Amino acid sequence: MQDECPGGTPPPRRRVGGGRGRRGASQSAIGPLKVSSKRLKCPLSGSVADMHPLGKSWLLLSGFVLFYVIYLLFGGLVFSSLERPVEEQLRRDVDTLKQRFLNQSCVSAAALDHFVGQVLAANRYGVAVFPNDSSDASNWDLTSAMFFANTLVTTVGYGHTTPLSNMGKVFSIVYALLGVPFTMLVLTACVQRLMYPLVAAPLNQLQRCGLEARRAAGVHFLALLALVLLCFFAAPAVVFHAVEGGWSFLDGFYFCFISLCTIGLGDFVPAARPGQNFKQLYQVAVMVYLFVGLMMMYLLLRTFHKMADLHGLTTFLQLPRCEESNQNEDREPIVKNGHTPAQKQPSYNSIGDR
Repeated sequence: MQDECPGGTPPPRRRVGGGRGRRGASQSAIGPLKVSSKRLKCPLSGSVADMHPLGKSWLLLSGFVLFYVIYLLFGGLVFSSLERPVEEQLRRDVDTLKQRFLNQSCVSAAALDHFVGQVLAANRYGVAVFPNDSSDASNWDLTSAMFFANTLVTTVGYGHTTPLSNMGKVFSIVYALLGVPFTMLVLTACVQRLMYPLVAAPLNQLQRCGLEARRAAGVHFLALLALVLLCFFAAPAVVFHAVEGGWSFLDGFYFCFISLCTIGLGDFVPAARPGQNFKQLYQVAVMVYLFVGLMMMYLLLRTFHKMADLHGLTTFLQLPRCEESNQNEDREPIVKNGHTPAQKQPSYNSIGDR
């Protein structure tokens, strides 16, 4: 009785006759060897095919790291060539001024160095010592303290005001450990609410006008980029130029870029000028601007990620797609067990995939 496969066809070995003599037996012995050798080649070729994307991914990652190091080296060379001559000239001017002061007075060099060190330390903590810069306003009133906390949890950190006491430093660590992830959570939640009115709805409207998905995503990203540049960079730069007095339009635009990219160099800080009018209200307005600006920057990055998905850029660079992280959260029904969920607004991912 012959053995049959699940599909009903006899197995391959039964086709080779076992009673045809010595020659037939030798052929039947060679036959399975040939089949087994072919079967050994398939897993080997499959493993090579599976390793190819992984090797390509590591090669791209190595190229990115190498380019990043070269980019940092290029920036260091440019900044050094631009800023080092100015720094050396400033050092020579300070040394000349110091020698001129010592020649005209009986103050020793050690006393002068100590005085200058105390002045610089006080200025680093936001305490002015010159008569024209002195003010009775504290750097740690309620509004100023809230402004410092805002720069702390948003990771902007201008560095113009820093804790003086040890307890203040410890509290800053604990406060930032809790405040930074919570701020990121709040920003993410706000961006999720803005995805439909600012991203999904305009993109859907562009596709209804006859634009293809990729072209619609590109047009929408450029429009959103222009809106962010106008409302969160150019317009605030004009406001800072008018309010701060000593800032030019470029200084204001530079401050907006440094702040919304969370770089926070601290060379330009709003509401730090002595005698600032409506300082408390101004600081509150800057806090609101920073939060909304960071939210729009995050929204812009999400939109760029989705556009890169539609154009195949993330697939080429072996990066995760944008909808992999939030594809199910917009489509999972709230009420299960046979109940029909409420009609939900279309998500950006569903519109982009049409």
